[in-house]
Amino acid sequence: MIEAKGLTKRYGDTLAVNDLSFCVQPGTVTGFLGPNGAGKSTTMRMMLGLDNPTAGAVTIGGRRYQELEYPLRQVGALLEASWVHPNRSARAHLSWMARSNKIPSRRVDEVLELVGLTQVAHKRAGGFSLGMSQRLGIAGALLGDPEVLLFDEPVNGLDPEGILWIRRFMHRLADEGRTVFVSSHLLSEMSLTASELVVIGRGELIAHSSTEDFVARAAADQVRVRSPQLGQLRTALADTGAQLSDQDNQLLVSGTDSEKIGEIAAQEGIVLHELSPQQGSLEQAFMDITGDSVEYHTDFAAEEPQPAAAATN
Repeated sequence: MIEAKGLTKRYGDTLAVNDLSFCVQPGTVTGFLGPNGAGKSTTMRMMLGLDNPTAGAVTIGGRRYQELEYPLRQVGALLEASWVHPNRSARAHLSWMARSNKIPSRRVDEVLELVGLTQVAHKRAGGFSLGMSQRLGIAGALLGDPEVLLFDEPVNGLDPEGILWIRRFMHRLADEGRTVFVSSHLLSEMSLTASELVVIGRGELIAHSSTEDFVARAAADQVRVRSPQLGQLRTALADTGAQLSDQDNQLLVSGTDSEKIGEIAAQEGIVLHELSPQQGSLEQAFMDITGDSVEYHTDFAAEEPQPAAAATN
């Protein structure tokens, strides 16, 4: 279990994390979400003792990371895949890690096989692709067979087969009762991977709930309606105060349910070809809830393409 209490981090005048408290339970994959600059990486670094909090504390299994005698046996982490010395082979890198925590050398070969790197075990890590580097980082996190695992952007650089593999692997780890905490910007992947969410913005907690509850609470459900009398239906629904948006010869209606829409259509003698509720997505929910916490906003509609001759390096 991971527990953060009043976690705060300042860099000079910059408040990166502000009084952040949450608990990550074992037996589930918990997603850690937030816009760029929200404080996710800083929080994970404090979990691993790489940064000292200005105030508050974070414990893993009731102890700070610095207090663990053999930390790799209790906590596995992938924060930055490129930190491996480029002249070391994958096997030499993992062997060094294993010796530092008194992990049997046979475990090195086990994790290399687990992540699919056996064939390149003796090649220089500096020649690895981004996807191979990610797999090596995951191997390092798994090396001590820990009960707690932290991953920052674990699918970065992986091909579709690799993404599916890491998703299933995380589910398996959670099913074994381990604590799995994963940060990612790929919201579509997070919706398939994480059953719990911790969402932060500007260093503060925004939401801590199940993924299902987060989507249901934040993203208003819509009803998709198709009809040969769309204009008449639009007028009838507008009188009820429902929110309407046109999309490909259909209406997306929010603010009322499908039963009410059907009753209004029947009263007006309007033929319906489709009346189907549309569940909100994690991406929609995330944008709705974190919109005020985004550090840099882009107005795509206001941007105009520049002539190629005007481009500068």
